[in-house]
Amino acid sequence: MLGFLQRIGRALMLPIAIMPAAALLLRLGQDDLLGIPFVAAAGAAIFEHLPLLFAIGVAIGLSKDSNGAAGLAGAIGFFVLTQGTQAINEEINMAFLGGILSGVVAGLLYNRFHEIELPDYLAFFGGRRFVPIITATVMVGLAGIFGFIWPPVQEGINAVGEWIIDAGAAGVGVYGVLNRLLIPIGLHHVINSLVWFVFGEYNGATGDLHRFFAGDPEAGIFMAGFFPIMMFGLPAACFAMIAAAKKEQKKAVTGMLIGLAFTSFLTGITEPIEFSFMFLSPILYGVHALLTGSSLVVAYLLDIHHGFGFSAGAIDFFLNLGLATREWLLFGVGLGYGVIYFIVFFFLIKALDLKTPGREDEAELPTATDDQGTNQVKGSKYDRMADGFIHGLGGKSNIRTVDSCATRLRLTVTDMNQVDEKALKQSGGKGVMKIDRTNVQVVVGTNVEFVASAMKRRLAGEDSTNPEQQQPIHSSEPTNSSFKEDSFQAPMHGEVVPIAEVDDPTFSEKMMGDGFAIHPTSNIVSSPVDGKVVNVFPTKHAIGIESEEGYEILIHIGLDTVELKGEGFRSFVDTGDRISKGQKLIEIDLNYLQEHARSLITPIVFTNLGENEKVVLQKTGTVRQGDTGIFKIE
Repeated sequence: MLGFLQRIGRALMLPIAIMPAAALLLRLGQDDLLGIPFVAAAGAAIFEHLPLLFAIGVAIGLSKDSNGAAGLAGAIGFFVLTQGTQAINEEINMAFLGGILSGVVAGLLYNRFHEIELPDYLAFFGGRRFVPIITATVMVGLAGIFGFIWPPVQEGINAVGEWIIDAGAAGVGVYGVLNRLLIPIGLHHVINSLVWFVFGEYNGATGDLHRFFAGDPEAGIFMAGFFPIMMFGLPAACFAMIAAAKKEQKKAVTGMLIGLAFTSFLTGITEPIEFSFMFLSPILYGVHALLTGSSLVVAYLLDIHHGFGFSAGAIDFFLNLGLATREWLLFGVGLGYGVIYFIVFFFLIKALDLKTPGREDEAELPTATDDQGTNQVKGSKYDRMADGFIHGLGGKSNIRTVDSCATRLRLTVTDMNQVDEKALKQSGGKGVMKIDRTNVQVVVGTNVEFVASAMKRRLAGEDSTNPEQQQPIHSSEPTNSSFKEDSFQAPMHGEVVPIAEVDDPTFSEKMMGDGFAIHPTSNIVSSPVDGKVVNVFPTKHAIGIESEEGYEILIHIGLDTVELKGEGFRSFVDTGDRISKGQKLIEIDLNYLQEHARSLITPIVFTNLGENEKVVLQKTGTVRQGDTGIFKIE
């Protein structure tokens, strides 16, 4: 359940990421700023359709390959659910919760059915096209159910929201404490979504954040108190860590901590700071959570109303001044909290001898290593961090999935015992949290997406640990460039798509060569050409062949299927065998692969095309094994 809630929390980051742009457009268009009505209307349109954007974003975020078909299914599910329930009871307003529910259902259905096979006469509706159909069907049933059970649920949610709002200082204080306490397990996005987008109502807008930008004078009580903490409190904590650092290490950590402090002040992104002491001292982090709650209480008692589109940093503070009330008091409150944070942090770090940055027993500079522990100094800083993280996570073979949110990597590993926290921190990780036996998070900072992309490239096969590179297909150019269209036939039944649609940069960016891909609907992979077998990979998930014309072709069955270690595959040829068109090469267990592989999509890549040669698709959509005329080489 915890892992599932974390997945929802990560998925929520996709639609929430649009909030800064929406708030920026809405504010800049107002009369007190640029006075451009259509700009304000553009921002307002995003706010008005946020439930729909949540349905789309959550569906994409939960889908295993982040495919747009899941987003389309989420939108369809949202329309069916909301319109269906209102047809039963027009008082029903599922709003953001309806969007989240639709996204969750669509994402899960996509993962289950996006590679489904249907009979030939219905094959057009198979695969990804089936997902919106099954989603609409399921949501019709849910609309019928929620049409009757939702009114009391809606009343209960409204009652909880009204209680929290009416609780005044106690309500905002409890929320502030919970907001910080849930950060370590990544569930703060869930409670934030309820407070920001659900509780309270003003002219059709629900939630403290939404109501604030809609002009509700009573909104902003759940956001104002964060400004003193993020602009002053946590930056002061950074200066306390600098002051408490060992003399010989102070210079090395000052630049890093000042950078984190400025990031917090300017943007309100605080996780890199919080993870630097979160697990060193639960007492210190508990004090931080209580101080955050108290700041919200103080802001409430002073009748300060302020809000943000992204987080409580200086950018949002100054951008939204026209909507705020008594906002300048926050600077006085912030300076007071800055003093409190500095004193409390400096005292507790010294008294408890906490190993905050600059106080470690062994001052080692971050290094990046490969799976064998050797230094890797090539590439960008993100490539070096990626190498170090892969090593710290136990190597490529131990990493199952890589995702990221605003500031942290969210990873699934096979064996948690192989995760080396010290190595992860030496490679740039600001904090490591082991959620359970397979889920681990590494706090990186605002550049986390670049690190995640670099890791995915590494895991896809850009280094010597990749099986495809351990047994490479030869890179000589074809001896005969006159490759006729009927020289190649489809190796399997399925749906032909461009190579760019493969959710793996090694293939979609043509790092290994140009080609196309097939979503297979049959369990036999046959030879597409007359020629010979160059490589049969030990895990049987891929085979390299050379045509009589000299073209070398890689057939890679599914994505991440190397991790299956041969399960679900049966090979009928060996390296060096002569083969002819239509000859059986590999038999696959479709059911097993659908359950255990990330995707069944099968890239078919020409790895030794000439410098000016490219693959031009002549046919897309459904093909039968043995069909010709699929492409030509120009």
